[in-house]
Amino acid sequence: PEFETGASLATRKASAACLKAITREAPWFMGGSADLSGSNGVVTGQASLHRDRFSDAPQINFGVREHGMAAMCNGISLHGGLRPYNATFLVFHDYHRPSVRLSALMNQPVIYIYSHDSIFLGEDGPTHQPITTLLTLRTIPGIEVWRPADAHETQTAWCESLRRQDAPTALILSRQGLPTMPPPTDASLPAKGGYIVGNPVADPELCLLGTGSEVATCVEAQGLLAEQGIQARVVSLPCRERFLEQDVSYRSAVLPSGVPRLSVEAASTLGWERWVGDQGDMVGIDTFGASAPASVLAEKFGFTGAQVAARAAQLLQSQ
Repeated sequence: PEFETGASLATRKASAACLKAITREAPWFMGGSADLSGSNGVVTGQASLHRDRFSDAPQINFGVREHGMAAMCNGISLHGGLRPYNATFLVFHDYHRPSVRLSALMNQPVIYIYSHDSIFLGEDGPTHQPITTLLTLRTIPGIEVWRPADAHETQTAWCESLRRQDAPTALILSRQGLPTMPPPTDASLPAKGGYIVGNPVADPELCLLGTGSEVATCVEAQGLLAEQGIQARVVSLPCRERFLEQDVSYRSAVLPSGVPRLSVEAASTLGWERWVGDQGDMVGIDTFGASAPASVLAEKFGFTGAQVAARAAQLLQSQ
């Protein structure tokens, strides 16, 4: 599908557009959602599986059974001939986890779609706001975890997940609209799992590392820092696992050594130490969330562009 640069679009909706395009062309691709189809964007308009209808029914109404749903998809994948996907809210990965782990252990290319990826889902509050879930997903050996920053990165994540034939993929998607960034001049860069976005500062004084919705916040902070005479580079890391597979020269070109780093992700900071080092800093959430509109939560937890710019300036001053 085509996405308009500058438009605000939730990555769950961009994913829905990608999924519809795939299912139109791939009769072997089938799956569904745990009773949240409308919310996580897996309504493809195709017939649903029924005891009297199998041959032309690529949509499965799994019901509220995340663990069982994922186990069924493992079985479909192991049988062969079909490629399964399933979807739920990110916070409900805890119910999913045993079967997701088995997907990785058995080298099965099941695609897991997780929407409502952060505190910015809003008033549903801490019961629905994932804090540690990204961390726990990333600890599963073999799985690739993609948290795209906009519609273009979402499309890349879908393409890369379909190319994987021997391991599962998790797509982590936003509830709220995100600005669609201009695609990079080199269209292959997002597939590397990490690349420079925004103003491509050649000799940065610091690097801002973000994933998902926080990449746009980093770009906003970059502009505010430039007004102060501070040259910051913004790096989007939609898939840390894929970025680590790149050669050292590419990784060093994106994240040069000796340049202070500030990570920005609306989730647990645990694990980001590896990326920012002892001299870096992390903007994250190490408490439970709160029930409030997304804009209120952003200010409360330090995720506005101005707050990130202030943290970045403090980081430079501490060097």
